[in-house]
Amino acid sequence: MTSRRLPVLAVTLGDPAGIGPEITARTLADPGTGALAHGLAVGDAAVLRRAVSVCGLDVSVNAVGSVGEARFEPGTIDVLDLGIAGDDLEWGRVSGVAGRSAVAAIETATRAAMADEVDGIVTAPINKEAIWAAGSQHLGHTEMLGELTGAAHFDTMFVVRGLKIFFTTRHVSLRKALDQITEERVADSIRHALTALRVFGHERPRLAVAAINPHGGENGHFGDEEITALAPAVEKAVAEGHDVAGPVPADSVFHQGLQGRFDGVLSHFHDQGHIPAKTVDFEGTVSVTVGLPVLRTSVDHGTAFDIAGTGTASPATMAAAFRAAAGFSGSRNRIRAAYGTGSRG
Repeated sequence: MTSRRLPVLAVTLGDPAGIGPEITARTLADPGTGALAHGLAVGDAAVLRRAVSVCGLDVSVNAVGSVGEARFEPGTIDVLDLGIAGDDLEWGRVSGVAGRSAVAAIETATRAAMADEVDGIVTAPINKEAIWAAGSQHLGHTEMLGELTGAAHFDTMFVVRGLKIFFTTRHVSLRKALDQITEERVADSIRHALTALRVFGHERPRLAVAAINPHGGENGHFGDEEITALAPAVEKAVAEGHDVAGPVPADSVFHQGLQGRFDGVLSHFHDQGHIPAKTVDFEGTVSVTVGLPVLRTSVDHGTAFDIAGTGTASPATMAAAFRAAAGFSGSRNRIRAAYGTGSRG
């Protein structure tokens, strides 16, 4: 009887001066995560060895030059060595060298995923100032991945206790986000959310659209976005045969979703979706980038420069992102069918 092939996940170390190497080392050293998928660190071997040391882990680091050289043996962390940053970087400081290493890790992991050498990417946090110091013009991970994969459209999907949360707008001020809430944009966001729900396992997805104003606007007395933008977009989706509800007051829609009434919730601005997810389960909230032709999950926290190098950073969010990628790896063909071409089968 042939044993089931474990998925292979490329796990970037993130900014070498932050906590990314530490939480990656702890995650990949855990036999529990190793039973779910083979994790291949992507970054600098010297940086990973330093992280292993500060965390006091009893594992060795095996530097490799290609995915095919990885051994995935117990007690060993394989790392696709970039040879950019050494073990002399100052912890918790913005550095162009650290930025170059972080960018190179993302590029290397993405190329491996696009070439079907790995089944998905799990990313540790990067520092925007560091990647800008390295010459990158991107606002962050997601924009970089979009360019590297040639994705025409990409979104963030949070997963928390089975509920999937989407966003109509992303990294803009609240004032600008409200200006961007139009019927057309909400309708597009509904369509993209429904596609993502199908890709990630919901054959007949149930989506709720959150309201923006208190009590859903109270028929225009507390704001009219529900009337002018949200309700018409929902009605259009329903007319097309989709199971979409709303606008549902935001103070109850996430609770309803967590209780199983909906598979996903479309929120409209950054904090509207972040606050409930992180309040319910800060360490268990996983970010998934949808719209890319490859699987990518990520922690949803920063580099924590203030504790970098102390060995005290919790790996819980990285472990959750790794487990999510392992679980979603079976969706690879659906991801390619929806957002790209080709598959390994």
